[in-house]
Amino acid sequence: MSQRKQKSGKSGNRSGRDSQQADRKGKSSPIRNLARSQESRRDNTGGEAPQPRAKAADEMQNWRPERGSTRPKSRPDHATPGGSRERPERRSFSTPRGEPDSAFSPRERDSHKPGGPYWLFGQHPVTEAIRNPERKIQRLVRVGGAEGEALDTRSTERPLPPWEPIERHQLEQLLPEGAVHQGIAARVAPLPDLDILDICEQAAGSESAVVVVLDQVTDPHNVGAILRSAAAFGALAVILTERHAAPESGTLAKSASGALEHVPLVRVGNLARAMEQLKEAGFWLAGLAAEGKSSLAGAKLSGKVGLVMGAEGSGLRRLTRDHCDLLVRLPTSGAINHLNVSNAAAVALYELARGREA
Repeated sequence: MSQRKQKSGKSGNRSGRDSQQADRKGKSSPIRNLARSQESRRDNTGGEAPQPRAKAADEMQNWRPERGSTRPKSRPDHATPGGSRERPERRSFSTPRGEPDSAFSPRERDSHKPGGPYWLFGQHPVTEAIRNPERKIQRLVRVGGAEGEALDTRSTERPLPPWEPIERHQLEQLLPEGAVHQGIAARVAPLPDLDILDICEQAAGSESAVVVVLDQVTDPHNVGAILRSAAAFGALAVILTERHAAPESGTLAKSASGALEHVPLVRVGNLARAMEQLKEAGFWLAGLAAEGKSSLAGAKLSGKVGLVMGAEGSGLRRLTRDHCDLLVRLPTSGAINHLNVSNAAAVALYELARGREA
């Protein structure tokens, strides 16, 4: 009897499920109604009928989902007074006032990679670059239009690009922030590289010569100021490391005030080896350090001299000190007993020039 009851219970469950499925089949939904209407039209016309989008949309709008079902969310539209719906207006990102045009792209801003072209700016750097036949000039721009003041390039024998008019705000977009450009700039390629042996050959034919050796001086303003002092006191070159040193740039050239076109920057991969090559060429290397035993004037250096200077704070590295022939100091005795590296270079170069004339 128990087995019969179990079987009857199973059949009852089956009949309950069949009735539920029949109820589900009997229920209507917009999707089923749409499918049925399409099938009936195919049977009547013998082909595919166009989809009744408007009717389906109305049915979907009036349809209410069953419990547990979800309706996909749509993007919110903005209703107009007429009842129609339209998409929200897209924000327009127009070019702000002061943005350079395609001819003066901000990609040409003076944030170049070392070894690539860059912008020179200011009267002295641009003037000396035009006069230097080794300098390749790609563009010349000036503020003020075609009739504005500009440098006269007609006296130069080599071909140069024509002057291009530019607005002041466009020029400032191309240069470093706060650059004093004086309304003039030039897009140039870096100067040709020189080797340390080239400097040794230039000094071979003279009894006296001066070079400045910089040990990891990274500030372009300092390097530019040292170049200016080197040009003023007749130094042959400024030697610095390839890494951890200021690259050739418009900021450096502006601080040099045109001296970059006259005094070469020589970059070396191994500073200690370059110092040994200078010694072999007859140079005496004097390192400037506060703990030097004698002053620069007291050392009475003559002939070929190399001034070796380190960065502010860290000074000369140990290996650089070891390759110097002697350490000298400047006779500072005031409340502040140290100088900026560019100021110290200017004083030291003056002292060497004064000693040569004595």
